[in-house]
Amino acid sequence: MDDEVSIIGLDLAKNVFQVHGAGQDGRMILRKKLNRSRLLEFFAKLPRCVVAMEACASAHYWGREIGKFGHEVRLIHPSYVKPFVKRQKNDAADAEAIAEAASRPTMRFVGVKSAEKQASSMAFKVRDLLVRQRTQAINALRGHLAEYGLIVAQGVRHIPRLHELLTIYPDLPDLARGLCQTLLKHVESLSEQIAELEKGLRVRARQDEVASRLMTIPGIGAICATAIEALAPSAETFSKGRDFAAWIGLTPKQNSSGGKDRLGKISRMGRRDLRRLLVLGATAVVRWARRYGPPAGSWLARMLLKKPPKLIAVALANKLARIAWALMVRGGAYQAPASGAA
Repeated sequence: MDDEVSIIGLDLAKNVFQVHGAGQDGRMILRKKLNRSRLLEFFAKLPRCVVAMEACASAHYWGREIGKFGHEVRLIHPSYVKPFVKRQKNDAADAEAIAEAASRPTMRFVGVKSAEKQASSMAFKVRDLLVRQRTQAINALRGHLAEYGLIVAQGVRHIPRLHELLTIYPDLPDLARGLCQTLLKHVESLSEQIAELEKGLRVRARQDEVASRLMTIPGIGAICATAIEALAPSAETFSKGRDFAAWIGLTPKQNSSGGKDRLGKISRMGRRDLRRLLVLGATAVVRWARRYGPPAGSWLARMLLKKPPKLIAVALANKLARIAWALMVRGGAYQAPASGAA
């Protein structure tokens, strides 16, 4: 039928949602606003079709709920929707742009996460938040003590020194001492919570089959392995390891034209948290190789002879991402390549 809705563009919000329905020829068939309480009722009565949304806050929840009615749910990265917005930006224009973007045959979509998958990613994100809060509190404490001439080196391992200075320094006013002790107790409380979360992550990494195989890769530990398993989409989403590394943002940014390839720094697109963990793991591998010596004839040995350590760490992080993709797709555990082959 000419008036049958083929694709729905849904602009998500907290309370008021905008719906744009189009037919197979792209012609608009319906456009309406719906309150939160009426949204699922609307899709329950609607004949099965494609429902497209931006992959933003609450998108996975709505994707799961709408998918229960038999609709095909497609989530699109917001940056891929923006070029399809016509002139003025409003909810109706956004919904229309979502429907238009989802109808493109070359469009890439984000898989709808299960509730368990979201819970796994939440554990990692909460730990990341607590680590940032602890760093903020430590820096605040160091800054306040510096006002009284007490200088402490950076890092969590110097927390006992902070406690010692608060105890023995005689010229610190009682008010300042009490406030600093409050901050110190906050740091210690955050450290306990972080340790508890990390303990749970390590237990889950040992129990999860994919994470346990990823941990066989040098440079990928329990936290990084669980983060990849929780935050990354299905490995089958990517056709090759380079696509997975590009999704993380570890491939060079191109500025090519006229048949000339110009490659610059890494693009830094995609998952910033995974990229940071992979670079940190690669940095540890490079540091160990510089101290104790890399395997003879390996890729790392050749790179250490001609490139700076930070550049090598980023390049190695790219390799780690590709290896992780290969293990997730093909199974098995990591096996070190023969000398001269890496």
